[in-house]
Amino acid sequence: MSDQSLSLPVAVSADWLRDHLDGVVVVDSRWYLDGRSGREAYRSGHLPGAVFTDVDADLAEPPSPEGGRHPLPSPTEFAAALGRLGIGDHDAVVVYDDANGSVAARLVWMLRVLGTPAAFLDGGLRTWTGDLEKGDARRAPAHRTPRAWPADRVVHTPTVSAEIGDPARLLLDARVHGRYTGEEPAPVDARPGHVPGARSAEWPGNLDGDGFLSGPDVLRERFAALGADSATTITAYCGSGVTACHDLLALEHAGYTHTRLYPGSWSRWGADENLPTETGDPHGSR
Repeated sequence: MSDQSLSLPVAVSADWLRDHLDGVVVVDSRWYLDGRSGREAYRSGHLPGAVFTDVDADLAEPPSPEGGRHPLPSPTEFAAALGRLGIGDHDAVVVYDDANGSVAARLVWMLRVLGTPAAFLDGGLRTWTGDLEKGDARRAPAHRTPRAWPADRVVHTPTVSAEIGDPARLLLDARVHGRYTGEEPAPVDARPGHVPGARSAEWPGNLDGDGFLSGPDVLRERFAALGADSATTITAYCGSGVTACHDLLALEHAGYTHTRLYPGSWSRWGADENLPTETGDPHGSR
């Protein structure tokens, strides 16, 4: 049985997890933009007892022009998905991937913003030195009470549009820098570039040279240079609201609390020809 009395930082080490396996629900959240199957990767070898969560099916509603590629699920749908996975109201959760936390961050942020203790495995699957299990691991279904997404932590296109040009409303783009500038757009992007006024804060910049989450002081310096210290709100977006959560967790690790997710992200904004775009890096920041 996991223990919600645990107070979890945004990331935990493999050594910590090994010592607390009996006190948390472990979740494998592998997902790939190139279409590879995260579930098949999970079945080929996963942490002992880990259950698999599907980013597309469990952590998002179906894509739509209004919501982008990964809209947040409704509170009822999310609670039902967690219940099926065996994550109840009183469970603490550790999530991992094989992408340095950039995918695991989605579920971790979703849980933490609802008050559930959750962390990602720092460094991901590669840091685990113990045995791996194959096939599917299952937990008994659990009761999970639906909880509304906090209105002050989630924003949508009209709000983002209305805040363009307001220096107190910092907007961060967590995509890799080439997608932000428009020089290396992904095939899934309808248009190149970024939301006007957004600052580049590519998620890999949250990591140290070994692929682990940087310390709070380093991250504080990073985000302060982007204007976080003087901002009333800090909103993060990415391609579809997944890696933006890595920025949000890094901001929390650095001590910032007034943060928000734009879940539609570029998949929503860039697909609307009526919304303005910007290319290049007018701020010279990343």
